[in-house]
Amino acid sequence: MRLKADLTLLLVSIIWGSAFVAQRVAGQMGSVYLFNGVRYLLAALVVLPFVGRIGNPPYRLPRAQYKWMFIAGFILFIGSALQQVGVVYTTAGNAGFITALYVVLVPIVLFIGWRERLHWLALAAVGMAVGGAYLLSTGGRFEVRAGDALELVSALFWAFHVVVLGKFAAQFEAKSFSVGQLIVCGLLNLVVGLFVEKSLPLNWSLAAAIAYTALFSLGLCYTLQIWAQRHTPPADAALILSLESVFAVLAGWLLLDEFLAPIQIVGCALIFAAVVLSQFKEWTSGTISASHPPGG
Repeated sequence: MRLKADLTLLLVSIIWGSAFVAQRVAGQMGSVYLFNGVRYLLAALVVLPFVGRIGNPPYRLPRAQYKWMFIAGFILFIGSALQQVGVVYTTAGNAGFITALYVVLVPIVLFIGWRERLHWLALAAVGMAVGGAYLLSTGGRFEVRAGDALELVSALFWAFHVVVLGKFAAQFEAKSFSVGQLIVCGLLNLVVGLFVEKSLPLNWSLAAAIAYTALFSLGLCYTLQIWAQRHTPPADAALILSLESVFAVLAGWLLLDEFLAPIQIVGCALIFAAVVLSQFKEWTSGTISASHPPGG
């Protein structure tokens, strides 16, 4: 069962990584907010059947859950919008690796917002991540691309989202909370898109990108992740899911002919090492929770 769960998480990582290609395709068509709005609302419809009736009579959502679903959905909206705008101006590989920095940023957010003790491994991981992001984004020259900067800011919001889920959403029923935040995120993107983009440039490529990210990246993978993490140790889950950024680079290379210079590959390696290092303390204690921001 553990091997089956690990292989399932590997499939999840492949789908999440390749989803950056779909986002890149949509971004090149000028679709950001409407693309996000449609795919997040479609994802909510995919997850909704798994909520079902809770209890007899049906479970009534607490008032506090509505508040935190909106907060989580709003943060998700900002993160997803920044990520999608950023991928318009950078490669799928860069977007995947820079997004992975949210794992490194979570301890920083907890330290600043909740005064939780900052482990020295987290500081070392931040240093490695900054160096890796610099090499990946600039190729060794001091020139940060706008898309990479936007992806970095979006990673900060993904980190906030993970903290909100861990601190507040954990007290509520998981599937109904997920559907709620997906609806909030989708509606906010849709409203902004109707003012900014006016219409969705529908064609087969964009429709495929919407379907792939909504049905597979958000809908299917969410369900698979919940099942798999019940049958494999947290350390396995964290390491396998962190491979998402590697698969983003591979997918960009295979499907979009994206190219990384040797020094950018070094930057990718530093970011990946930083993600692993930032989780090492939790791995040794077996308490890590391999959370994934519902992006991609």
